[in-house]
Amino acid sequence: MTTKENTLIKRHSLADAVVGELQQQIASGQYQIGEKLPSEPELMQQFGVGRSTVREAIRILANTGLVRVQQGLGTFVESQQSVIGPLNQTLQRAEGDDLNEVRQLLELKIAEKAAINRTQEDINRMSTFLRQREEAAIKNKPMECIEADIQFHISLAVAAKNDILADLYGIIANKMKKSFLEVFITTETLLSKQSMHTALLQSVVDKDPKKAWYWAAKITGQIR
Repeated sequence: MTTKENTLIKRHSLADAVVGELQQQIASGQYQIGEKLPSEPELMQQFGVGRSTVREAIRILANTGLVRVQQGLGTFVESQQSVIGPLNQTLQRAEGDDLNEVRQLLELKIAEKAAINRTQEDINRMSTFLRQREEAAIKNKPMECIEADIQFHISLAVAAKNDILADLYGIIANKMKKSFLEVFITTETLLSKQSMHTALLQSVVDKDPKKAWYWAAKITGQIR
C-alpha cells in the first residue's frame, strides 16, 4: 500500500474517532438542537487533528442528519439522534437475502456513478486492490482476498462521488466481510469472478456506465 493510501486510511480513522466523540457530546445534551458547534480551528485544537479530518467528520455528521452546515455561518445541531444510527443497527441485524438485496441495489448505482465520475487517483486505487485480490486468490488466501475485494468495492463507491452512497456502502461493508469469511473457505469462487471484476474496472476506466452496470449485476448474481 502506498504512503498516500496509508494517509487516507489514517485520516478516515481519525475522522471516525472525531465523529464518535461529537455524536456522544450531542446525544448527551452538551450541544442542544439549533446550537452552533465550535469552529474548525477550535475542533482541531480540541481533538488534536488537522483541518481535513475535521471537515471529513462534519461531512459524515451532516449525512447522518445530526448537524447542518450553513455556509459562512457555521455548523449547527439539527438532531440529537442520528438517522443513520437506527439504519446501522438494522443493517447489523440483516442476514442473507436482505443484506444481499441492499448490496445489489447499491453496487449497481455505484458502478454507474463511478464510470461517470472517477478520477485517475480512483483508478489507481482500485487497480491496486484488484491486483491484491488476484494475488491472494491465486495463493488461496481467503482472508486476504476478501479484504482486498471489500476494499476494491469501497474504492469504487468513493469513485462514484456521492457521499451518501459511499457512507451507506461503508456501513454494510463490514457485515459483508463477515458473511464472506463464513462462506468462502477457499478462494476458488473468488478467483472465478476475477475476470468480472477486471471487466468492471475497465468499464469504469472507459467511462461506460452501461457496461459498468452490467458487470456489477454479473458480480452480484443479478445476471447469469
